[in-house]
Amino acid sequence: MARAHKLDCESAANDCRFIVQSENEAEAVELARNHMKKVHGQDFSDDELRTDYLQVV
Repeated sequence: MARAHKLDCESAANDCRFIVQSENEAEAVELARNHMKKVHGQDFSDDELRTDYLQVV
């Protein structure tokens, strides 16, 4: 079974229920980064997202 990369935005912003999940890590990071910028006005580096928010499920 393939492993998925998941970011649950609620872990970064308590009022947001946005979830990204993909078997492709680069895609999950890109979607998460775009969401954080557009919706929350916050810039995160790929490394910050991987280290602090991305889970492998």
